[in-house]
Order: sequence, then structure tokens, then C-alpha cells
Amino acid sequence: MRSTTNLQQVERLIKSLNSFPKDGSSVIQTDSSVVNVSRLVEQKFKFPSLPSSPNVEYLGSFAGYYPLPNTNGARMFYFFFESRNKKSEDPVVIWLSGGPGSSCSVTLFYESGPFRITDEVSLVWNDYGWDKVSNILYIDQPIGTGFSYTTSESDLRDNHISVSNDLYNFLQEFFKAHMQFAQNDFFIVGQSYGGHTAPTLASLIHQRNQENVGIRINLRGFAIGNGFTNPKIQYPALLDYAKNESLIKNYEHRRMTPMAEDCVSYITACDTGGKDACRTAFHYCMEFFHEILHCAGDINYYDIRKNRVGSKCYDYSNLENFYSKESVKDALNVRGDIPFVSFSSDVYSALKGDLMKNLDVGIPALLEDGIRVLIYAGDQDLLCNWLEAGELRSHKGLSFLKVFQAGHMVAKDQPKVALRMIQSWMHGRLVSHLD
Repeated sequence: MRSTTNLQQVERLIKSLNSFPKDGSSVIQTDSSVVNVSRLVEQKFKFPSLPSSPNVEYLGSFAGYYPLPNTNGARMFYFFFESRNKKSEDPVVIWLSGGPGSSCSVTLFYESGPFRITDEVSLVWNDYGWDKVSNILYIDQPIGTGFSYTTSESDLRDNHISVSNDLYNFLQEFFKAHMQFAQNDFFIVGQSYGGHTAPTLASLIHQRNQENVGIRINLRGFAIGNGFTNPKIQYPALLDYAKNESLIKNYEHRRMTPMAEDCVSYITACDTGGKDACRTAFHYCMEFFHEILHCAGDINYYDIRKNRVGSKCYDYSNLENFYSKESVKDALNVRGDIPFVSFSSDVYSALKGDLMKNLDVGIPALLEDGIRVLIYAGDQDLLCNWLEAGELRSHKGLSFLKVFQAGHMVAKDQPKVALRMIQSWMHGRLVSHLD
């Protein structure tokens, strides 16, 4: 039996996986009702004090809410940026952040979005924004993340299927509102827990397309960056990666090997058991991860080249400060009483058990039907490493790519390489040298 002290340590570790300076509640108290209608509430916007080049008059920047059907009061927030290149020809990309519970704004402002946020809490243009090669959607998902909110705890999702259903329903409404993009190629990119959501959403879109249900989405492929997809493989890989990178010693690896094996056994029980079995697996495997970190020291487990910032791996206080500006909320048409939840502990807690599910089982069928898959991984990430990636390996539509000198967030650490990677992969020309 695990001790209370160990469980408390695991809970502290789980909280520290939140890279942000603070979290918040996903459920708000509001007197305004959310009408259960299937339409987007969207407007074109411009951030205040944005530099004038490139000419923003030629850029389509949209933000809005989607009232989720069959909920008590859930609204999903999103950004949409039209391509800076050839928007009528460039693909549509949907970005799915991880956590679960991390806002898409981290990726928007620190990775692949049109802008970067500075220490002065102002914006500059990102020379390697993915809107240079795509029309890109950033979604605050699952509900309760970022500016997405609900008035009822019952609307919080506890499994990847419900999350993907919400995203599919959103996409149907999005393409109704933006029919000019409905024929463009469509790609999904998921990071971290997005390794659960991306393949599930791809399977759902593909199934509905085959059934001729709704607007046909021109799905061409999906990518997973430093994703968490198959815990039965990835948890034992933590131990091997830590040894390979000299984070732990050989005798520590031997000592923790039985824990890795027990972790796999708990995950196997989750495969056939219910939510309780999956939550038990989650807590035990996180305890195993805690043991690795205890030996490895004060490292940033998203980027082993760095130390943590206090108890967190990154400091994104600039983002919090930016969204605290009334002028920014006004530009996005976000009500002043709606908090920005950079990382939702409510969302994370609801989906803890789901993390232990294996989501790679549906990928072979998608590959057989011509849906391309890219698995890429920054080589400095301990938590979501993928040792099998290699430098570049491809087989029948499936590509594995390791990105050197990059942590968990490849587009943050290697922005030029990441842009070249996503552009060449979408056009079927992925190569091993992306400098």
C-alpha cells in the first residue's frame, strides 16, 4: 500500500506539471444564460498596440465563442488566423494543446502563432508563425480552459471521446461560417495530451466523412508533437531516457525497473477496467515519475537543459499580465467577468484517468485509408519523450521525426525548423534536414 506521504508528494508533482504561475476555476457564476444554439459568435479583431507590419488590413484575425450543444452552459473560445500567404490555397490547421487543461494561448504567443509576447508585455510579429503556411485555428479546449467556460461542473469532460465530439461539432459550425475554406486541405496538430485528442478527432472526422454526415472536412493528416498517446510504452521510456541522458545512475535505473513494470501492470488493468482502475494507474505511474525526478534533481522535465522556475517548469506571467489588460479583453469581445484560466486544475482532474488510455490503436486504420501521420519530438523532453522517433523514419504515410535541441515545445525552441517541418510535411515533402 502506498503511503499518505507518497500520495501527497504525487499530488504536489501533479500541481507542478502546471507550467503557469497560477490556475483558476473552470466554472463561473453568471446570471446570463447560454442559449443552446449551434452557431458561432465571432468577430474580426486586432490586438491593441500591434506593430503595423505586415499590413494587418490584409490579415483575417478572428476570435469567438461556440456555444456547445447539449450542455448546461458551455462556451468554447477560439482564435482563427487566415494565412499570410495564399489563404484560398493553404491548408486549414487546428492546433490542440495539452495538459489537459492548458490554454492554446501559450502556443499562440510562445510557439507557432502570428505574434510573440515580449517581457514588456507587448506583441511583435513572429517571423516563423504557422499562419505563413496555413489558415490556423487555436482552440481553448477542453471546456474550462483559457477563455472557454461553463456555468455547470456537469459540462466538464472526463474522456477524450467527449472532447473530440465537442471539437467536431465546433468544426462543423466553423466551416458553415467560413465555407470558403471547406475545400482546403485540413490537418490536425496535437501536443502533449493532444496525443490523445488528435487521433480521436481524426478518426471521428474520417468516420463522419465516410458516412456522408455533415460538411465534409478534407482531412489529409494529423501530427502529434511530444505527445502522450500510449502510456504503456511511454512510462517505461521515462526510465530509459533518464538513464540515456545521464539524469540517473545505472543502479537507480535497476532499482526503479520494478516500479516501471508495476506501472505497466496498472495501465493494463486500466485497459479493461473502469475509471477507478485508470485513476489508480495514473497515481501509481506518477509516483514512479516522482522517483525519477527525485534522483534527477531540479530539472525542467519538459527541457532537461534547464532548471525549473520555482516549482514550475516555465514562467508565463507575461501572458497572464497581457490578458489582464482591459483593452485586450475588449478587443477579443470577452466579458470582463470571464477569467483567463491559463491552466485549469478542474479540467486536469476530470481527465486524469483518461490519460492512461492507449490512443494509438486506431492509427493503423487511418493510415490504411491514406490519412498521413507525423510523430515529432524534441529530444530534450523527459516527460513526453518518444525514444522510437529516431531522426526521420517514414513508412506508408507514417513519419517519425526527432528535432534536435528542442524540448517539449518544439516550435518555441526551434521555430524555423518547426515551420519548415510542418510546411514540408503538409505538402508531402518531409526531409531529415530542415535547417
